Amino acid sequence: MKSKSLSYFVWVSIAAAIITISLKTAAFFLTGSVGLLSDALESVINLVAAVVALFAIKISQKPPDEDHTYGHFKAEYFSSIIEGILIFLAAITIGYTAILRLIHPQPIEQAFLGILISFLAAGVNLVVGIKLLKAGKEHNSIVLEADAHHLFTDVWTSGGVILGVIIVAITQINILDPIVALLVAANIIYTGYVLIKRSSLGFMDTAIDKKDVANIKQILEKYSNKNIKFHSLRTRQAATKKFMSVHVLVPEKWSMQKSHQLVKDMEKDIEQSVFNITVLTRLETIENSEIHDEFDIS
Repeated sequence: MKSKSLSYFVWVSIAAAIITISLKTAAFFLTGSVGLLSDALESVINLVAAVVALFAIKISQKPPDEDHTYGHFKAEYFSSIIEGILIFLAAITIGYTAILRLIHPQPIEQAFLGILISFLAAGVNLVVGIKLLKAGKEHNSIVLEADAHHLFTDVWTSGGVILGVIIVAITQINILDPIVALLVAANIIYTGYVLIKRSSLGFMDTAIDKKDVANIKQILEKYSNKNIKFHSLRTRQAATKKFMSVHVLVPEKWSMQKSHQLVKDMEKDIEQSVFNITVLTRLETIENSEIHDEFDIS
């Protein structure tokens, strides 16, 4: 997918973050609820993360150059790690504020109006999150998926906060407000952990999706016969880009043209079956090849 198209979705996320920050901040000032404050702080993190994602996408879509012959795709992982760290910082801020309010509880003012505004902000995040997740899965962009999951977490957070404000308004048990905020902090810490873990695995050249590997195996098996064998199949994922390499064994008597035509046909089939993959092959002769596992996924 082109950088311009990916950037469009990030700009949508940035716009949503600005709208929700404005709404949630207004709700906090109206009610004085620390739970709503924690919700607003999480939206600030959404905004910062979206700006970082915009830069990461622009870098990741740069074409290969002399210093980066495989491209810049892994730049997206930096964005997700930064977002995860920001989530941890937000959780610390929320936790600190909640503990202070736990020690010194305060009543919530204008609860109904605050709830209405917060509900509207949650609706914005839900719509944008669905849009980003669909685009992220379609184009295998960890940046868009991470942003979408963060927005969904924000929606759940808003739901928990709204419920807490309603309970406090009804029961007048003011200590419940900071308790809800602490639960919010715990929830977003887990989200940050998941994002950082996934991005770290990406830097370690994790294999591509098992379904894609199965498709590749099926294609190789289609070409396999007594004259054609394959071994040392390896795959790796680099954000939106997939890579695979395989050794192709053909008879020594085959001409170079015939061998390369086989490889060309096989690569075409794989590229049509697996989205955004680069296929690297090495030709060997069956007579002189070493004994290998046929697919050797490692």
